[in-house]
Amino acid sequence: MSENLSDTTPAPQVWPTLRARDARALIRFLVDAFGFEETVVHGEGERVEHAQLSWPEGGGIMLGSVKEAENDRWPLRPGTFGGYVVTDRPDELCARAGAAGAEIIAEPADTDYGSREFSARDPEGNLWSFGTYRGEPRKA
Repeated sequence: MSENLSDTTPAPQVWPTLRARDARALIRFLVDAFGFEETVVHGEGERVEHAQLSWPEGGGIMLGSVKEAENDRWPLRPGTFGGYVVTDRPDELCARAGAAGAEIIAEPADTDYGSREFSARDPEGNLWSFGTYRGEPRKA
């Protein structure tokens, strides 16, 4: 656990979500390229109703197949997601992502706020930033 966080920091309860044209292919990509772990996938055939991918260093995302129905309660357009993911190994992860076919849009670099980060785009067009910045400590 980071020295910025106390033992009373709650488990992640905010789950970024996205939709995909080919959710099963995106799941494989996110596992292979970025190192997410497939926790659960519900759906029949190529359709994914709900999937949870866990991040090894904490937290995760949820995703599913895009729905074309007018009554879609969660009408997210594929390729419009952007997320920041904390990692202690941005250089290693960038090399892995590039080797797996991710479009690297910013090579690893140090920021003026003390992070080392890189950015990539997945095959659906979503933007991902990975870096060492863990956010500021919560106020007591």
